[in-house]
Amino acid sequence: MLLSLLTVSIARGAGVVSMSSGKEGKRKNEPSAAAASSAAGGGEAFKRARPEDVKFEEKRCRELNEVKVSSAGDGAVLYWMSRDQRVQDNWALIKAQRLAIERNTALYVSFCLVPRFLEAAYRQYAFMIKGLKEVESELRDLNIPFHLLIGFAKDALPPFIQQHRISVVVTDFSPVRVPMQWYRDVAASLEQSGVPLIQVDAHNVVPLWVTSSKQEYGARTIRGKIQGVLSHYLTQFPAVKGHPIAPPEGAFAEPFDLQATLDSLEVDREVGEVDWATPGTSAGLAMLEDFCRNRLKMFADSRNDPTKNSLSNLSPWIHFGQISVQRCVLDVQAYVRANPSPALSKGKEAYVEEAVVRRELSDNFCFYNPNYDSIEGAADWAKQSLELHKKDKREYIYTRDEFAAGKTHDDLWNAAQLQMVQEGKMHGFLRMYWAKKILEWSPSPEEALATAIYLNDKYELDGRDPNGYVGCMWSIAGIHDQGWAERSVFGKIRFMNYAGCQRKFKVDDFVRKYPKAAANAREANAKKPGALNFPKAK
Repeated sequence: MLLSLLTVSIARGAGVVSMSSGKEGKRKNEPSAAAASSAAGGGEAFKRARPEDVKFEEKRCRELNEVKVSSAGDGAVLYWMSRDQRVQDNWALIKAQRLAIERNTALYVSFCLVPRFLEAAYRQYAFMIKGLKEVESELRDLNIPFHLLIGFAKDALPPFIQQHRISVVVTDFSPVRVPMQWYRDVAASLEQSGVPLIQVDAHNVVPLWVTSSKQEYGARTIRGKIQGVLSHYLTQFPAVKGHPIAPPEGAFAEPFDLQATLDSLEVDREVGEVDWATPGTSAGLAMLEDFCRNRLKMFADSRNDPTKNSLSNLSPWIHFGQISVQRCVLDVQAYVRANPSPALSKGKEAYVEEAVVRRELSDNFCFYNPNYDSIEGAADWAKQSLELHKKDKREYIYTRDEFAAGKTHDDLWNAAQLQMVQEGKMHGFLRMYWAKKILEWSPSPEEALATAIYLNDKYELDGRDPNGYVGCMWSIAGIHDQGWAERSVFGKIRFMNYAGCQRKFKVDDFVRKYPKAAANAREANAKKPGALNFPKAK
């Protein structure tokens, strides 16, 4: 399973605005201005229907406290935005607006910004906050006040709710530990105030709690459960429209100061922004259209070749909820219907497998396994095997700093690490190789997993995501995999090596993109006489 499962994007009713990053240079796979313009105009395949009569499937929702909407006061409705940071194609905001209209009251949206979150650096925060600026502007045009609140939700939301006479709160869903605690804290606080908290899974196509009530063994066990109900949930989205009930005077906050907000962050600023990925829904939509037009036809056959530009490259926008996987799949399907070909059909099937089945499997694992980022979360066979080989001799051992700098004896591994550090996105196939070599070159499986998660979360734009945790756990702890032939260090965990990569793609071509990779490998090899010299790819 790819550590970075591809991504597709969501579509807004208003077209794409701009793909300019504000920086010189353009990565090869960034959509051109023409592509963005085309997206704004909308080709036949990208005319996104937003029928008014789409039924809202209530199974997307669950109640997080004991207060019922029927017993709530007559105040406004608040959408507490968290994981899904977009306006259109957002089932949580759709639910909130429908409740507000039914109750003939105003609708608010808030986002709680914490100054620090796990290993997220300036790179990830800037991408998120700039996307929220687009959200703020779009909501204002729809007569919906947006408030950027500073601090943890348990501290920031209660006074806001009291000040604006909020009677019902709707939020979205994330399965990982810290947001789950936020939900619990806020649910308890609101229950004391008589305010219901409704959660909507606006991230998965099939709501997580509908798909399964337990941790699934792997893709083969969850695939049928998803496919059995996919047609029911993979519907068009109704539009979030201009809100018909005016908010009270003073409801709109002054637009938040982007630079002041960025300056206030307590994060690592050495991990800076990248120039290929422009934040926001509009840019994500342009990247989606670019994927459909230029890379979908290659996706099925070339997605595991890091020298080919065949991935969707949408994971940053999907991670921050700036685009919706459901919209992405709808657009991919529409494009293939409008442009039928065997290559596009194969690409569509492969994409749905990655974007829906594999991605939702990751959410399932993180939700039902509290040890999703620990060796303790592995299956018994994997834990026993890793423990048995824990003291096996390692030919190489590197520190976390050496890993971070891409200073190992392996030029391919170094190139993959440098790609992640420089671009904020490592090719999906290489993420598997990268994590497995960290296991091979670390003192213990526990340290290997901690290092892989740390580096992934610090440098990847889509770090701190269920896909990232599951990718590291698949590579190092055998999650969603089976036992393989036993060998030193790995035990029964699936093995990958340099020679295997050479058989799949032109390793030298990839390494040449990152000149320091080979230089660092030569330096590391020189420090250890008799170290392995990798055969050159033909």
